[in-house]
Parts: sequence; structure tokens; C-alpha cells
Amino acid sequence: MRKFNKAVVAVVLATSLTAMTVNATDIDTLREQKAAAQSEVNSLQAQLDEVVANLSQLENDLIAKGEEIEEAQEDLDAAIELEEAQRAAMALRIKYMYESGKPSLVTAVLESDDVADALNKAEYAAGISSYDRGKVQEYLNTQEEIKTLKAKLETEQAEMESLQAEYEQKQEDLGVMLADAEAEVADLGSQLQAAIAAEQERQRQAAAAAAAAAAGNGGSSSSGSTANTGGGTVNTGGSSGGGSTAAPSIPQSSGKGGTIVAAAYSQIGVPYVWGGTTPGVGLDCSGLTQYCYRMAGISIPRTSGAQLAGGTIVSDPQPGDICWTPGHVAIYIGGGQMIEAQQTGVPVKVSAVRVTYYVRY
Repeated sequence: MRKFNKAVVAVVLATSLTAMTVNATDIDTLREQKAAAQSEVNSLQAQLDEVVANLSQLENDLIAKGEEIEEAQEDLDAAIELEEAQRAAMALRIKYMYESGKPSLVTAVLESDDVADALNKAEYAAGISSYDRGKVQEYLNTQEEIKTLKAKLETEQAEMESLQAEYEQKQEDLGVMLADAEAEVADLGSQLQAAIAAEQERQRQAAAAAAAAAAGNGGSSSSGSTANTGGGTVNTGGSSGGGSTAAPSIPQSSGKGGTIVAAAYSQIGVPYVWGGTTPGVGLDCSGLTQYCYRMAGISIPRTSGAQLAGGTIVSDPQPGDICWTPGHVAIYIGGGQMIEAQQTGVPVKVSAVRVTYYVRY
């Protein structure tokens, strides 16, 4: 009987060890695959972070470029106004010289006391005309310079907007790739946990069988108790790993939220202008949110990145919160909708929510 039991133990242990060797190899392979997938996730995340940083910097550059274009337009308007005024003044002087006050330059010279006086008068009269012509030409030159500068700025702005579109597309593509890679890591993690659990179960069964063969049925009960305790430890660990704690809800004043939303509604139809901060005239996305919050007595930063950094990310959006995506912000108005200054050529409007984070102040 003892020889039979020893033979059983030997067979069980041999079988168990073989299974353990195969499964240990599977586990090592899964670990390597998961590590490789995680490395890919880290690489994609780094690329995505770089794109988001570039988008944030590009937003700042576009705002600055929009302000430069606006300033150039103001300078051009002023130059045109001065040129028109100088033309009008020159016309009045010519009319006075040649029609009203002095019939001709010859008359002015002939009435002079001497040759020197005549020359002085002639030079004075000619000087006035030359001055006026010079000033008009000066303003015309200034206009041309400003027009050239404005065209250059607008070209640069168009190039940056094109680059922004490329960054946004790259961000979207990287987001999809990152989600796929993260899903692969999660799947490999699940497979790894299942393989480890199966291996632990095989080891438990092998130990129980060996104990039963060596000590009889009484030892089997004891071993089973030990195994159940081990199983409980694994399950507890899984529960701990799967748990999550939701971000605490930060209450939002309904009064201020309502004011912010009302301010956003008041700007619907206003043109989109890069660098625009003037309500009713021209706004960009962060100019709109900054204005709406100012109407509620809340001071927030100028750019979308700074607005994200200065606020609190929340998971329970309330009307008046900021809808933030890289390089863009809008005002959440409830019901899955937001008011945004979207892009050049599109006035402020109501849109379906597009959001990475909800931000509250």
C-alpha cells in the first residue's frame, strides 16, 4: 500500500511539474508581450503630449498673430485717413494759390519789390506745393508698407492655421492608436492574471494531491483549507486593483453659471477673429470664455492651456463650466451642448459637446 501511494505521489508530482514548466513559460511570454505593449503606449503618450504642447504653443502664436494683424489694420486705416486729409489740405492750398488769392505765380513775381523778393516768393509758393506732394507720397508709401506687412501676417496666420489642422489630425490619430494600445495592454494584463491564477490553482492542486497521498484523507482536508486561504488572497488583490475613487464633486454657483451661459448666448453670431477679445466685434475661443467669466466677476487666464491649468477638472459638468480640448475651449450650457468660437469663417454658435476635460472655476 505504501509503495502504491509513493508511486501515485511520483506520478502526480511529475505531471504537476511538467504543467508548471509549460505555464511558467506562457506567463513569461505574456509578461514580455505586455511590457512591449506598455512601451508602445508610453511612446504614443509621449508623442501625444508633444502634439498637445505644440497645439498649445500654436494657439498662443495665433493669438499674437491675430493681434498683430489687427494692429496693422488700425495703422493702415490711420495712414489712409491722414493721406486723405493731406490731399484735401493740398487741394485747398492749390485752390487758394491759383484761383482765389493769387491768379498766377507770374503776378506774384511781378508785384515783388525786387528780384530777390520775387525769387523768395516763387520758391515759397513752389515749396508749399512740393511739401504737400511730399506728404501725400509719404502717406502712400506708408500705406503700401502696411499693406505688405498685413498681407505677410495674414499669410503666416494661414500657414499656422494649416499647421494647427495637421496637429489636430495627428492628435486624433494618436488618440486612436493610444486607445488601441491601451486596450491591448489591458487584454494582455487580463490574460497574464488568468495565467497566474491558473498556475496558482495547479500548484494548489498538486500540493493537495501530494499531501493526500503522503498523509491520507485527513491531510487532504487540511491542505484544502490552506489552499482556500491562498485563493482568498488572490481574489482580495484583484478587488483592490479594480477599485477606483471618483473625483470629489465641487459645487458650482448656479447664479454665476447662469451669468456665464447668458454671456455666451449674447455672443452668438459674433465673428471668429484670432486674437479677438472684443465682445460683439470679434472673439477667438479663449477670448469668448474669458469674456463670459469676466461678466460673472471671475478672472481667468487668456489662453486655453492656462485656463485648464488655473481651473479644476470635474466629472460632473454644470452649465458655465469650460469644455476643454487641446488648443480649444467653449462654454458648457447643459444638455450635451456648448457655445464656442470655433474657427475662422464660423461665427460663435451652439455645438454638440467636444471635450477632453470639463474645467470649473
